[in-house]
Amino acid sequence: MLTLAQLAALARDHSAELAAPAPPVILGDHRFEGPVLMGTVNLSRDSTYRESIAVSTESALRKARVMAAEGAVVIDIGAESSTARAARVSADDQIAGLIPVIEPLVRDGILVSTETYEPAVVEAALEAGTTVLNMTGVQHEAAMLDLAASSGATVIMCFSGGANVREIVDLTIGSDPLPDLLAHFEPRLEAARSRGVDRIIIDPGMGFFYGNLTDPLTRARHQATVLLQCFRLRPLGVPVCNALPHAFDLFEEHFRTAEGFYAVLAMLGGTDLLRTHEVAQVRAVVTAMRALSI
Repeated sequence: MLTLAQLAALARDHSAELAAPAPPVILGDHRFEGPVLMGTVNLSRDSTYRESIAVSTESALRKARVMAAEGAVVIDIGAESSTARAARVSADDQIAGLIPVIEPLVRDGILVSTETYEPAVVEAALEAGTTVLNMTGVQHEAAMLDLAASSGATVIMCFSGGANVREIVDLTIGSDPLPDLLAHFEPRLEAARSRGVDRIIIDPGMGFFYGNLTDPLTRARHQATVLLQCFRLRPLGVPVCNALPHAFDLFEEHFRTAEGFYAVLAMLGGTDLLRTHEVAQVRAVVTAMRALSI
């Protein structure tokens, strides 16, 4: 069982990182003190979180507007699922699905994040007014960073062991996965800054599929470990985004409450941007955690 003694030891062993100030979340020209809520809308029917799937453009717009009304500061929209068995979606088809959603939301004054690893999709999304690029691949990172620099967009730099998150790789798991995350992001951040990108958020990739995390309990333990220790990434000088797990094997028919539970761990661990399918529930958790500050 997760105990106060374990949390106290974690805080004691990494007191310098814990004491470091949390950087602000900068989304375009907007500056926020975390944690900030990011709602999720999936255009792909292959997405595992069925409740987030939009079956049409109208469905996507309705879901996004509801999430914004519930407290999401930014809405993340993706046209291809990152799950292992999901169908690939061409850049042209992604653009055809995304742009009719992005443009009306931008006209509404809603901040939009576009999830992709395709430069053509990045370019089209930026032209449509997207504020945030949720980059889920490294193969074309330089091209995507140049587009971000020229537009002033914020970049979410996701952990990716392969060319993109659709390539199945293994993770370092065990008692301390944080050194590998630091080593992964340090050179990528340096490269991004050298290309003129100065609005960057990193995502340790807890929402993606990995070859050695197929056992549900092993995966849940690893996710909890990373969520509770994200403050150790603060020396990188950028905010941290985490996709909140839903851990079906732990919560079963109550899986829609899981993201609220993991939001507590994420906030204790210093996550700055909470990516969630359950905006209203997580907003209530964030409100409660702030109100109970002692």
